[in-house]
Amino acid sequence: MILFVFCIIPLTALAVSQMPDSKDLGDENTHTATNGLPFPWSKVRLPNYIVPIHYHLLVHPNLTTSQFAGSVKIEIDVKNNTNWVVLHSRNLNVTKATVLDETEAHLSDKVLPVLEYPPHEQIAIFSPKILTSGEKYFLHLEFGAPLCDGFFGLYKSTYKTKTGQTRVLASTHFEPTLARMAFPCFDEPNFKANFTVRLIRDASHIALSNMPIEQTVELGNDLFEDRFETSVQMSTYLVALIVCDFRSVTGRTSSGIDISIYAVPDKWNQTHYALEAAVKILQFYEQYFNIYYPLPKLDLVAIPDFQSGAMENWGLNTYRETSLLYDPETSSASDKMWVTMVIGHELAHQWFGNLVTMEWWNDIWLNEGFARYMEFVSVEATYPELRVEDYLLHTCFAAIGRDSLNSSRPISSAAENPTQIKEMFDTVSYDKGACILHMLRHFLTDDVFQSGIIRYLRKFKYSNARNEDLWDSLANTCSEDEFAGGEYCYSSAQATKNAYHYAGEHMDLKAIMNTWTLQRGIPLVRVNRKGSKLHLHQERFIKTIQPTHPLWPSLQKGYLWYIPLTYKTSHSKDDVRHLMEAKSDVLDVDESVEWVKFNSDMNGYYIVHYEGDGWERLSELLRRNHTALSFKDRANLIHNIFQLVTAGKVSLETALNLIQYLKSETHDVPLLEGLGYLEAFYKMIEKRNVPDVTQSLKTYILMFFRDVIDKQTWTDEGTLSERRLRSEVLSLACDFEHRPCVGKATKFFEDWLKSNGTLILPTDVVETVFSVGAQEDEGWTSLLEKYTISMSGAEKWKILSALTSSKDANKLRRLLDLGMEGQVIKTQDLGSVIYGVAKNPVGHVLAWNFVKENWNKLVEKFQLGSFSIRNIIIGTTSQFSSREELNDIKAFFESIWEHSSQLRATQVAVENVEKNILWLERNLDALRSWLLKNVN
Repeated sequence: MILFVFCIIPLTALAVSQMPDSKDLGDENTHTATNGLPFPWSKVRLPNYIVPIHYHLLVHPNLTTSQFAGSVKIEIDVKNNTNWVVLHSRNLNVTKATVLDETEAHLSDKVLPVLEYPPHEQIAIFSPKILTSGEKYFLHLEFGAPLCDGFFGLYKSTYKTKTGQTRVLASTHFEPTLARMAFPCFDEPNFKANFTVRLIRDASHIALSNMPIEQTVELGNDLFEDRFETSVQMSTYLVALIVCDFRSVTGRTSSGIDISIYAVPDKWNQTHYALEAAVKILQFYEQYFNIYYPLPKLDLVAIPDFQSGAMENWGLNTYRETSLLYDPETSSASDKMWVTMVIGHELAHQWFGNLVTMEWWNDIWLNEGFARYMEFVSVEATYPELRVEDYLLHTCFAAIGRDSLNSSRPISSAAENPTQIKEMFDTVSYDKGACILHMLRHFLTDDVFQSGIIRYLRKFKYSNARNEDLWDSLANTCSEDEFAGGEYCYSSAQATKNAYHYAGEHMDLKAIMNTWTLQRGIPLVRVNRKGSKLHLHQERFIKTIQPTHPLWPSLQKGYLWYIPLTYKTSHSKDDVRHLMEAKSDVLDVDESVEWVKFNSDMNGYYIVHYEGDGWERLSELLRRNHTALSFKDRANLIHNIFQLVTAGKVSLETALNLIQYLKSETHDVPLLEGLGYLEAFYKMIEKRNVPDVTQSLKTYILMFFRDVIDKQTWTDEGTLSERRLRSEVLSLACDFEHRPCVGKATKFFEDWLKSNGTLILPTDVVETVFSVGAQEDEGWTSLLEKYTISMSGAEKWKILSALTSSKDANKLRRLLDLGMEGQVIKTQDLGSVIYGVAKNPVGHVLAWNFVKENWNKLVEKFQLGSFSIRNIIIGTTSQFSSREELNDIKAFFESIWEHSSQLRATQVAVENVEKNILWLERNLDALRSWLLKNVN
C-alpha cells in the first residue's frame, strides 16, 4: 500500500491575511489546500505563466530502508508577474522550498510555505517577493518518500538469484503522469526542459539514467554519486532513474551509438539477441527518418517487476523481461517475434514521442500509433524472415473489434485527469492508429509518406505537435535534393499531385484524415452490383445496435469518411483505386466481370458487405480457385463476413459455407482466422452449457481440420509461419482431447518429468505439452515447482498458461491467491493469471468473483485506468453471454460507481456481453442446424 505523506511548511513568517487569493492567477474558483488555506489554482492543467528550463535533480534511492530522498533545483522562466509557482507533486514529503534569483541568491530569508492540493496532485510555493516577467529564477525543493510498492513513480523491484537470494533494485516508470511521484516537477508533456541528474548508490550497485555518466564521486560510507551528462530537451515522463546490480552486453551502431542490454546477472546470457536486434533497428530508423539518434547511448533494461510491455524513456528504455530477453532453449518463434517487435516499437519512440512529442495526451496516438506502425515497417526491413506483414492484419482485426462497438471513441479524444489519460493507452490509440497510418501510406505512396514524416520530425524536433501538424507536414513534400540540403519546402501543388494521383482530384489531406481521427467508429461499405454498375453506400458499422433500434438514426447521422477504396476484379491485374467522398457512389465495371473484391490486401480500414449475390460469388471463387486472391484478401473476407454475422447483416450459414474452402488452404493466416472464429464460438457455447452443439462443433472442427492437425510435426522445424500454425493447431487439438495429440503430448511430458525438468522440449509445442501434463495432480505440482526456479521468462509464461488450464477449481483458486500475494507469482503477472483462469470453462465465474471480491486491492496494485485494470475487466467478462451475467456485471459496476463511471472499459465489458447475447439469440439454432447437416 502507498503511504500518502504530506508535509505542509508552517506559515511562520507570513500572516494569513497576506496570502493572495486565486484572482492573482486569473481564476475565481478556489480550492482548499490540505492545511485549510485557499489553494491558488483550480484547474487540473498547470498555468502557463511559468516555464521550466532546466532541472538539476539529485536522488538517493536507499535500497536498505526502501526510502528515497532528493532535491531538485529548477531553472524557471517567468512569463507573467506572480508570487506563486504551481507545479506537480504526488505523495512526496516536501521538506524545504526556496526561490533563488538568477545569481542563485535567496529572494527571502524566510521559510517559504508549500500548499498542497492532492485531488489535482499539485503544490504551490508562495514567494513574498514578486517574480518578474522576463526574468529567470531557480526553485529549490527538498523531498522524500517511500519507494513505491507498485509499478509507477520511483518503485522497488526484486528478483531471486539461482541460489534463492532476494536482491532489490529501484527503477522508474513515469508515463503518463507519474514523474511527480519521484520529484516535484511540471509534469505535462509540453513543459520540455533539460535534465542534469545525479544518483547516489552504494558500491555494489550501478546507476543508470537517460544520459551517460560524466563523473563518479566517492561520498564516503560506501556511497557514490554518479553525475550524468545534461540531457537534450525532453518531457518529464521520459526521465528514467535506475539503481541495480545488473550485467550488460554492449555493441555500437555504424553511426557510433553505444547500445547496451541490461539484465539480472543470472539472465545475462539471454541478452544477446536483443542487442543484435536493437543495433539493426536503430540503424534502420536513422536511415529511414534521415535524422541521427541524438543521444550518445541507448540502454535497454529488463526489469523484473514491470506492468506494461516496455517504456521508451529517452536513452534508457525499460522492458518487462519477456519483452527483451530471448533464450534459444525456451523461447519459441512467437517469443522471438514479440521481442523484436517490442524493440522496434520502443526505438521508434525515440523519434515519435521523444524527439517530437504530442502537445497533450488527447493526441497520444501520434506517439503510440506511429510506434505501433513503425514496428512493422522496421522489422519487415531488418528481419524479413519474420514476415511481420501477416501480423499487421491481426492488429487491424483487433482494432475493428473495439471500434465497431458503440462505446468506441475517436483516436483524438479529450482527456484531462490522470485516469482519463491512462485510458488513452488503448487499442484505439495503438492499433487503430497504426492501421490508419498504414492506409495513409498506401494512399500517399511510400515516398510521399516517408518524406512527409521526415518533414514532421524535422519541423517539430525537441518540441510538441498536434494532429493537424502531421497532416500539414504530409501534405507538403520535398524532393530528395531539398531534403539532402536540410531545407524545408512547401510545394503544395506538387505534393497534391503526387498524393492524390489515384483519386484523380485535388483533396485536402487534413479534411480527409480528420474523418478518421476526430470521429469514432469504422465505416461499412455496402456493395450492390447491378449489371455493370457497382452501387456503393457507406455507414457507420456497429455490431451491437441494429437498424431497427430507436437509436440507429442518431448513431448514423453525420458520419461520413473519405475512404480510399481499392478493389480487384476477375478481369484486373492491378488494384483499381477510388476515393469515396460521399454517402453513396457508383463505379463502372465490365458486365463480364465475375467477381469484385474490395479493400485489396486489407490496406484500408473499413468493412465491406457484398449485397445481393456478392458473397455467393466470392465463396464460389474460393472453392474453385482460392489462389486468385492473396492470402491477405482471403483472411480479410473471412474476418469481414463473421463480423457481419455478429452485426446481423449476413447469415451464419453463409459465413460457414464460405470457410468450407479452408480444406484447400495452405497459408496459416486465413487458416487461423477461420479456425479462430470457430474456436471462439465453441468457447462461448461451452460456457453456456449447450452440450449437443458443443460436442457437434468440436467434432466438426476436428474432422474438418484433421489433415492440418495430422501433418504437424512436434519439432521446431520450418518457417515462422509453419511454426506458428503448428503451435496453434496442436494446442487446439489437445484442448479438444484429440487422442493422437494428447498421446504425443503425454509422452513428451512423462519424459520431461523423468528428467526432473531438464529435458529440452520443442519450444513451439512446449505450452501444449505442459497444458496436457497440468491436468494431473503430479504434473500440476511439478510445473508449479519448475515455475518457481526457472530463469527464463518465456518458460515461466508457458508454465503459467498451462497451470491456468487445469480443470480443478481449487488449483485455479490457488493460482489467483498466489498472484495476489505476489511472491511465487509476481504481481505483474496477476492480470494474466486472472485472464487465464477466466478463459477456462471451470474458472470463468471463479475469476469474475475474484475480481469483485478484490476490486479495491486490484486498483491499489495497478491504478485506476491502467491497461492492467482494463484487461482484467474486459478479459473476465468477454465470454459471458446470458442476461443473468449481464445484470450481475451491471450491478457490480453500479456498486463501484465512483470508479466505474471514470472507465471506458466498463462500457466495453457491458457491450461485449450484450453482443454475445445477441449472437446466441440469432445464431445458436442456425449453428445447430448447420452442424447437423455437416457433421458426418
